[in-house]
Amino acid sequence: MHGNMEALEAVLKAYKDESIDRFICLGDIVGYGAEPSMCVSEIQRLNAVIIAGNHDWGAAGTFGLENFSVYAKEAILWTREKLSIKDKRFLEHLPLRYIDENIVCVHGALRDPETFPYLHTIEHAREDFNILKRSFAFIGHTHIPQVFTFAAGKAQALSRQRIRLSPGKLCICNVGSVGQPRDGIPLASYCIFDTKKKLVEIKRIKYNISQTQSKIKDAFLPEFLAARLSQGR
Repeated sequence: MHGNMEALEAVLKAYKDESIDRFICLGDIVGYGAEPSMCVSEIQRLNAVIIAGNHDWGAAGTFGLENFSVYAKEAILWTREKLSIKDKRFLEHLPLRYIDENIVCVHGALRDPETFPYLHTIEHAREDFNILKRSFAFIGHTHIPQVFTFAAGKAQALSRQRIRLSPGKLCICNVGSVGQPRDGIPLASYCIFDTKKKLVEIKRIKYNISQTQSKIKDAFLPEFLAARLSQGR
C-alpha cells in the first residue's frame, strides 16, 4: 500500500466482487505515501493476515535506515512523525512469515527474510524454490508483478499473470504493489488465489493518482514520490 489510500480503497472495492474468504497483506503498509496511519487502520479492519515489510519495520525503528535509499529514508522519517505509538507497536510486532497448509508468504524472499532481499531473477527464484516447502509462495518488495514456476528441475519466469498450477509444479508469485507499481503500468496491482483450483491471478485497477500525488506534495514529501506514480516506476 505504501500509504496510498486511493489505491488501497480501489483494490478493496474490487475485492468486493470476488469470493474472498481471507485477506493476506504482504507488508509495506506505510512508506512513500502521505496517509500511513489511515492505511494501517484500514488493513487492521480487514482482520487480515499481515506480515512485515521493510518500510513497516523501518517506520517502527526495527530495521535500520542505512538499508534504504535517500527518498525512502526521508519518507520513513516523515512517516515516523505521523504514526501513533500504537501504530508503531503494531508494525514492530508484525511477523516475517506466514505459512499454512497451502502457501508461504514473505515480503522479500524466502532466503533470509529478516534482511528483505529482492527476488528479481530466475537465479533468485531457484534459490527460493530450493527451500520452498509448499506448492505456492507469495512475495512483494520489488513492486513488479511476476510469476515464477519450477518443475522437473527447471525454473521459468512467465509473462502471463494468470496460472493454474498442475501437480508437481511449484510457484512463486510476486503480487506487485497496490500503492506504488514499478513495472511501467500505473495501475494498482493485487492478487487472487483460488486454493481449490490452484489458480493464481494478478489483477490491475485504476485509482485516483492525481489525488494521491496532491496529498504527497501537500505533505512536503519529495515530489519524486508523487511523479513516479504516473509512470508506474
